Order: sequence, then structure tokens, then C-alpha cells
Amino acid sequence: MAHVRIFKHYFHMPYLLLGLIEGVVFAVSVYVGAGIRFYANLSELDEVGPLWTRAVIFSAVMLISMTAMGVYQARFQEGISGVMLRTAISYFFGSAALSMIFYMFPDLFIGRGVLIIAALVSFFSIVLLRMLFDHFVSEDLLKKRVLVLGTGYLAHNIESRVKSNTDVRGFILSGFIPTSSEAIKVDSRYVLKKNKSLLDLVEQNEVDEIVIAVDDRREDFPLDELLDCKLSGVNVIDMINFFEREACKIEVSFLHPSWLVFSDGFVQSSIRDFFERGFDVLASLLLLLVTWPIMAFTALAILFEDGLQASILYRQRRVGLEGQLFYVYKFRSMRENAEQGKAQWAQANDNRVTRVGKFIRKYRVDELPQILNVLRGDMGFVGPRPERPEFVDNLNEKVPFYKERHRVKPGITGWAQLCYPYGASEEDAEIKLKYDLYYVKNRSLMLDFLILIQTVEVILFGKGAR
Repeated sequence: MAHVRIFKHYFHMPYLLLGLIEGVVFAVSVYVGAGIRFYANLSELDEVGPLWTRAVIFSAVMLISMTAMGVYQARFQEGISGVMLRTAISYFFGSAALSMIFYMFPDLFIGRGVLIIAALVSFFSIVLLRMLFDHFVSEDLLKKRVLVLGTGYLAHNIESRVKSNTDVRGFILSGFIPTSSEAIKVDSRYVLKKNKSLLDLVEQNEVDEIVIAVDDRREDFPLDELLDCKLSGVNVIDMINFFEREACKIEVSFLHPSWLVFSDGFVQSSIRDFFERGFDVLASLLLLLVTWPIMAFTALAILFEDGLQASILYRQRRVGLEGQLFYVYKFRSMRENAEQGKAQWAQANDNRVTRVGKFIRKYRVDELPQILNVLRGDMGFVGPRPERPEFVDNLNEKVPFYKERHRVKPGITGWAQLCYPYGASEEDAEIKLKYDLYYVKNRSLMLDFLILIQTVEVILFGKGAR
């Protein structure tokens, strides 16, 4: 089983197992550190207190820090050097968080000696574990063997993704099964001859799952054979569900209303909305307390660059929940009157961006005033990014199901922001919609928490900024 679904969100099984193992490593490291530190006089351990609470706290904080650095994502492809760099950064932030916890709750402190030893032991253990994991995961362990029914346009789409990106980290493509009504648009080397029953081909190739990618199911659709495979224990899955699980997005180009009607998800819950609103208000107030010095310094920097008469904040109309318009607030990062009355997409190396604006856009500082939008209830911390009505009107006409992203409250950060860089065109908007629909369909408090944690990586490494 390459994926497991928890609270409606798909997790890549190898990375989930890796996280659980590393969590144990972090906890055990505390015991190792205490054993080494108090080896000469074990009776002093009684004065420290129960180690299991310290071990749990150390493990939880370090796992959250590692998750924030993106090292548990299947699309992570920076190699062992990238893992070591991000792990080191994780330890820096983890140490800062632990220091704050120990300052607030001094009874939990285990001593600098134990903490340093535990950090060193766990760091080298994690690096070794990652090297082993990198070797074994590339050997196709824990991957499903997938057979695609179809050789036409839909099947070609799967083939192109296998060759081009990381959507395939959870499966191995065994081949394509042709139907008599379809032309062959995939590489003929991977087309299997159907000289046996479908179940025989499945057993011969040790297939775990069949993906339905037939262009026209009204002709030559082997329903009885698929039923035979299903009842024999082979999973049969629709192409849209397949990519939802493998890539955590919904393929809009293949989407049809009946799938939306009969699929699970898209659940609205007043209880969830209540807790989400409470979290937004509390988190906004706390974030204002922490970030006001940064906001004050940003305001001074804008005035220093553009003069005392320059505006600090930029107010812009955006489309919110159920299509309602509201004004979003941001630090001004472009020169004043940059658009001259006409809405424009931001471009790479946009010459309208000021020197201060380039920096604050890269590290998302320009979006801090949106905390006020969250307090007002126009936005949440997590949700699809609110777009301008001038663009939305056009996208609603050109992109199928685009308006469905407005079924939930927009957010400062979101699933699309984690999975795709800055969108600055209609094509980008269509791609980001795939991730937005996945979020709208599968939203939960756990997914919100995961998005918030991983947003740290986006801010720290300046991903997708323009």
C-alpha cells in the first residue's frame, strides 16, 4: 500500500513510516543522552524526573520542525545533501522551540548536557537512516504495480506524467491494455498484448491495481472482466481518483459534474467552522504580538525608499467566500499607480516592484497585514488564495469549475501555494485550481495544520515569490 488516507488527506506510506521511525529515534536519543550524561552517577536521574515526557516533547518538536522543512514530502528531490541541510535547519528551529518550552515550563528541562547529546545522537542517526531510506525507496519498495486500461488520450496523459514529474513516487507502471475502439497514442513498447483474459494479465504481471483510462466507455468496455478482477482482490480505480491519491490534486481537464456529485468530500461542517474561526482569531492576535516589530520596520523601509508622502499599505479588491467581494490589505511592494487603472498579472522580475518590495515579496512579509483580514473574518489562515474579480470573471468563463474554489473562505496560505509556485497567468490559475479543489474536497483541521507547518519552508526558502 503506497498511500494511506488519514482525515481525508493522502499520505505517502514510505514517508509516513519514515516519520514514525524518526519519531522513535528522537525519543530514544533522549534516553541515550541521559544515560551517557549520568553514567557516572545514575542516581541523579531521579532528580531529573520522568524521561518519557521529555522524550515525547523532544520527538514532537523535532518532527514538527522536520515537517516544516519539507523533508517528508514525496516530491522532495534534493538528495542527501539537501536532507542534511534541511535537517540542520530543523534542529536550529527545534532548539529554539524547545528553549521556549523549557523557559515556560522549567520543570520539563532535562539539562543542556542531555539535550546536546540527544541532538547529536539523533542527528547522525537521522542522516544514516535517510541514506538507507534514499537507497531502498528508489528500489521500488512499497510501490503499487499499476496496469492502465486504455491506450488513447487519457492513457497518454498518464504516460506523460510518468516521464515528467514526481506524481509517480507511489506506483510502478506495468503497461497499457488496448481496447479495439481506441487508437494507440502511448509508447507501443508498453502496450501489452491482450491474448489472455484481463485477470490472467494481472496475475502474470503481479498487478495490484487497474486504472481506468478509456476515452469512451460506451464502446468495448470490459465490464465483466473488470468485475472478475475486482472480486479477485485487484483494486480498480478511476483516473481522477487515481491522480487525486497520487498527486493530491484533482485533474480539472477530466472532471465531470457526476464525479463531484457522487464523490466523497466537499463536506460543510458548522462545528469545524466554529473551531476554525476560533483558531483564526487567537492565532491572529498572537501573530500580531510577534510580528509587529517586523511590520513596523517594513513600514519605515517603505517610507525611507519612497518618501514620507508614500502610502505604506495597498488595498485591493478580491473575491472571497461564495463570490463576495472584500478588500485585502498588503504592504505596498510596487511603485504607486503601477497598474494605471488596468489589472495585470505579476511577472517574473517585474520592473514595477520596488527594492524593498522585492525583499518583502520573497519572504511573504508583504502579506502580514492580511492578519487584519483574518481578524475581520474575510479570510482564514488556510484556504485558496483570493483572486482579483477582474481575473475571476475571465477565469470563470475559460476554466471549468473555477468558481467552486470559492466554496470555502480564502486564506493567506493554502495547499496550492505549497504545491505550485506563484501563479501569474490563466494557465497557472488552471493548474493551481487542481490543488485548490483537492483542498475544498478534503479540507480538515489536520490538513490546515499540515499546510501551516509546511508554509514555513515556503517563507524560509522564498519559494514562488515574484
